[in-house]
Amino acid sequence: MISNARMYSLVREAGEIWRLLFTSLSVSAGSELTYLEHKSPAPMSDLWRRQDLGAVFMCGLPYSRSVPRLPIVAAPVPAPAAFGGQPQYWSELVVRADSPFKSLHDTFGHRLALTTMESQSGCLALLYHLMAEGGRGALYQRVIEPRLTPLGALTAVVDGLADIAPIDSFAFSLAQQYVPELTSQLRVVGRTSSTPIPPIVSRQPVPEPLATAFLEAHKSPSMASLMARLQVEKFVRPDPDDYDVLKRRFDTTLTFWHQSPFAVSVHPAFGELATGPLR
Repeated sequence: MISNARMYSLVREAGEIWRLLFTSLSVSAGSELTYLEHKSPAPMSDLWRRQDLGAVFMCGLPYSRSVPRLPIVAAPVPAPAAFGGQPQYWSELVVRADSPFKSLHDTFGHRLALTTMESQSGCLALLYHLMAEGGRGALYQRVIEPRLTPLGALTAVVDGLADIAPIDSFAFSLAQQYVPELTSQLRVVGRTSSTPIPPIVSRQPVPEPLATAFLEAHKSPSMASLMARLQVEKFVRPDPDDYDVLKRRFDTTLTFWHQSPFAVSVHPAFGELATGPLR
């Protein structure tokens, strides 16, 4: 069985700490989990389809739409105070720090960067948020090619390829720690509503020792030290039903944008989103 934390391994240093943490948790649980490298641009969906998942971060949106639902090992509670001590997150809406944009509305008519259609924080959270603006016509001039990762979306804005991007708030907080030279060039102009944070899932029923290792990791000085470097306060075991809201929002959002203008041009790689009325 494998473990993987690519979703929050923004840079090599963070990825190495996740590897050390997951390896330590496996040893503590007496589990034979092999930490698998699954680097970008390899699709995350390829990872999630594997039959040997043991402890792997999975975006909550594809998790909510999977049949049957995969067993949840645990979910992180981010340490920054803004997360309120809960396993939740949202999307930060970022623009260049030197841009004239002061609000989300100011970015309408410009260029938007999204990650992939299977991403809650990098795509669907913003589309759901924008449904209230559906009567305004085409909101954006263009949705550029999929950026695949939060770091890719951040870089698109910094490099001037796009004017705004929604970014996983936990990933953005880690980016502020590990790549401040990048995030210092950005400014947050809004955020979406909070939803359950991506869970760590398994393909098989979760062995109790492994679940316990995650839930009690913050009590171990060595593992707590690694968690602190990843801005994780602790791990909890959320109710799988908490993620149902993401599937409902996905269905509602795609139905809405298939009938209403969203952007003048959406890159064809976005598939379902690119089949709306203004293409």
